[in-house]
Amino acid sequence: MIRDVRLIELKPRVDDRGYLIKVLRADDPHFTKFGEVYIVGDFARGTVRAWHKHRVLWDYFHISHGAAKFALCDDRPDSPTYRKIEEYVLSARNPSTLVVPPGVYHGWVALEDDTQLVSIASELYDPDNPDEERIPWNSFDYDWSVRFR
Repeated sequence: MIRDVRLIELKPRVDDRGYLIKVLRADDPHFTKFGEVYIVGDFARGTVRAWHKHRVLWDYFHISHGAAKFALCDDRPDSPTYRKIEEYVLSARNPSTLVVPPGVYHGWVALEDDTQLVSIASELYDPDNPDEERIPWNSFDYDWSVRFR
């Protein structure tokens, strides 16, 4: 695994009324601090949102509706996993939270129409000084398509 990246499997609480899923708790050892929560929706499968990384911000991603494939590339020269690429599939049917540390490029592609991402950021977004570095979606020669197996 890429150093400091974590996939936290979540356990839905289900009863006759429905379900409850705790996406992230302040006492989780992977949680750093709270900045803001936002929701990103993709209208159509195949929508790619990539690549970017942060200098300070930690991201916590959860797919609340639909499914998405995430790709991460470690861009921290001091990391033992420098330039390693990993994939994760997150889905509302198998709830989890993906923890992405600063210095790791990340992006995702919607695998279903109307996929919805809940993102918890450790920092507030500052439009005058954004903590992000963006590169083209086709960087690292990464193939965003679904591979048939």
